[in-house]
Amino acid sequence: MISQEQLQTFSYLFDEEILNNIEKVAKIKTFKKDDIIIDIGQELKFIPLLIRGNIKVLREDEDGNELLLYVLESGDTCAMSLTCCMANAVSKIRAIADEDVDVIMIPINEMHAWFQTNESWRIFILQSYQIRFDEMLETIDTLAFMKMDKRLYKYLIDHVKLSASTTLEMTHQEIAEDLNTSRVVVSRLLKQLEKEGRIELGRNKITVLDF
Repeated sequence: MISQEQLQTFSYLFDEEILNNIEKVAKIKTFKKDDIIIDIGQELKFIPLLIRGNIKVLREDEDGNELLLYVLESGDTCAMSLTCCMANAVSKIRAIADEDVDVIMIPINEMHAWFQTNESWRIFILQSYQIRFDEMLETIDTLAFMKMDKRLYKYLIDHVKLSASTTLEMTHQEIAEDLNTSRVVVSRLLKQLEKEGRIELGRNKITVLDF
């Protein structure tokens, strides 16, 4: 059952009708860090509304290399999964729990019906498309125009904002996978940032000093 407290995450977005409908038809699922929530090629029967934690949304190339598209926070949904649901297509992205997360799962038939009949839900869906589209444009700009050292530092700053902490618990390999580069490159650039006094490195831990 979904509690009123859990619905509070979305109380400023949805009217009373949608909040009541969510309480009636939706389910809560909990995922542990690194669990796959949505996978490439998966047929989607639900759309996720995130109420706790962060979710990484990734694309994968033919060689199995992953590229981070954007990160979902509490109160977000995944526009890529919305697109697949609207088109009755399989998922083209992979969504992975960046930490332990709680997700409200909305059946896609309800999503379609509410889009036609409820303005607050329709605005939320359209705004979600726009926000995620803007984030993907930022990702494309970063890949096209930013050198790897600046991409890495931007990645760290973005995670500081997400976690509301200047100390990040992550491995060099995890960063390399998100940035679609090698661990050796990441380790070398992190050492350079440490020499510049912008970060401090620990065991599976990075403290951002220049923020």
